[in-house]
Amino acid sequence: MRETPYTAPLAVLDAAEGRLVAHLPNVQSCAVPAEVTDLSSAAEWALASKFGAPALSQYGEDVGPLLVLTESAVEALDLPTGMDDRKRLRVPDDHPAVKELDEAGWTLSRAGLGPWTFLFKGRTEVHVAVIPWGAFDEQMRWAVPTNDPGALAYTLGLYAERVVSPVGSTAGCSLALMTAVRPPTRVQFDRGTGRMRRTPVPGSLSVAIDPAPPEAPDEHPLAAERTREESKDPGHVLVEEALTWYREPTEAEAAAPYVVGLDVNVAFLAAASRLTVGLGEAVYTDGPAFDKKIPGAWLVDFSGAELRTKDLTTKQWKRLPDEFPSPFSPDGKRPTGPAWYATPTVSYAVELGIEVRPLAAWLRPDAGGYLDLWHNRLRDAYMDTLADLGIVDGMDEEAFLAGMATVKERDPEAVALLSAIKQTAKGGIGKMRERPQGKRPGKHAPWPALKRPTWRPDIRAAVISAARVGAHRKMVKTWNRSGLVPLAVLSDCVVYPSAYPTARAVVPRKDDGTPLPGGWRIGPNPGYVKEEGVRSMDWYREMTAKKANAARFIKEGRDAAREGE
Repeated sequence: MRETPYTAPLAVLDAAEGRLVAHLPNVQSCAVPAEVTDLSSAAEWALASKFGAPALSQYGEDVGPLLVLTESAVEALDLPTGMDDRKRLRVPDDHPAVKELDEAGWTLSRAGLGPWTFLFKGRTEVHVAVIPWGAFDEQMRWAVPTNDPGALAYTLGLYAERVVSPVGSTAGCSLALMTAVRPPTRVQFDRGTGRMRRTPVPGSLSVAIDPAPPEAPDEHPLAAERTREESKDPGHVLVEEALTWYREPTEAEAAAPYVVGLDVNVAFLAAASRLTVGLGEAVYTDGPAFDKKIPGAWLVDFSGAELRTKDLTTKQWKRLPDEFPSPFSPDGKRPTGPAWYATPTVSYAVELGIEVRPLAAWLRPDAGGYLDLWHNRLRDAYMDTLADLGIVDGMDEEAFLAGMATVKERDPEAVALLSAIKQTAKGGIGKMRERPQGKRPGKHAPWPALKRPTWRPDIRAAVISAARVGAHRKMVKTWNRSGLVPLAVLSDCVVYPSAYPTARAVVPRKDDGTPLPGGWRIGPNPGYVKEEGVRSMDWYREMTAKKANAARFIKEGRDAAREGE
């Protein structure tokens, strides 16, 4: 990466004794000139101070300054202290603050003046985040220390350095990172016209495209003719979601004193590694031969398929126990007929010895590793931040488990940063199938997200498919080695019966005690596991008696999914 001409990516403005103070990511602060009295002069000062961040790729663009305003700074800049329009989350267009910006030559994005604001003057751009208006509220998934301007500047500065300069929610930042590392277009000289023009960047998502019909959510214009029954039928709609499943223990399992939960580190991020996804439009094909190299949606009937795997020693096929969840449905139940599946799911069926005969497919021959660079940057950010907390690659299993058990008691800024990075990885994948928000002209009218090249439900489906079957693959490998069958699964958490109260007791190992290749592995890396929680078998049976998935509550009895973990 080239050297940056910028002094800092952002500043957190606070007011003390009637004067504005700028807190910077380097834990320093400086006085803001007295002539900064409104938002337009604050933006001009940020530009003069050379705040901003360099482009993250060859064809990317530099990012303008970010000003984060505390409540006292909002008052000092003569802005409203609260947001009256909580539905649209914007200051009225006739407010004096908006008029002042207009008179100073600044224009606003279509979102207007709100919690996250984009100011433009020519090719110059300044971002503004307003804390009392909700810029870092719970739904934004930041969990950063907004009550301490210095700590906030430090945390957001590290996020900007390791991930991307903040532009909104962590999910929105995830999409911004995707386009920052793989810009949709680049400027090239056109010999025919003698002018510069923008052309698509190979390997990027350059234009918004329609989903294939089974990939379209119910609100999409393509689903206008879909009946209520069809919308719930996997034979009409692609349903690639995380596994949520649990069962009663067998008599032998119930004799175990404990249940142990394994949590997959940043599961969706790990699943995106080296994943081939579609770049262009889908093409319909009747009765195609399955090709694991082509991303798309395949209509296949797995209702009569027997789940098998090869014995680790004899290499002979053997049947999986009936207690195993099916990898072909989000609820773990066996399919009852043809259903649409993403390529990773169908490819896994081949691994399980199932004969695959697709009835139809929507395929994307134009494909590539679009998420690779996004994955690499987030992975590095995740590992670097764990290292700040004393958790490093290659550390002993016991030391890792002990370190993770107390990790939240250490550096609060690093803990907040780690949480933001995890939410960025998770939220970006979800944002690729963003549903409509607010009112629309009709039930199937388009909504703004459809105009984004990164609105790609097929890519979301591929990532979730890869994560689900990847976890199932490790469950099978564990059973093949140790005979353990999972009791419950909730997305990236898997619960096993155990004779001992530790995650080390349920991970499969070779004869020499080292981790079994292809099985669960304890460690900090994405795709490895940590201990989610340990409870008694009696507790597990109480949970199932209440019709509750124990994987949801095994972490200190809290609803981990609801808390965004």
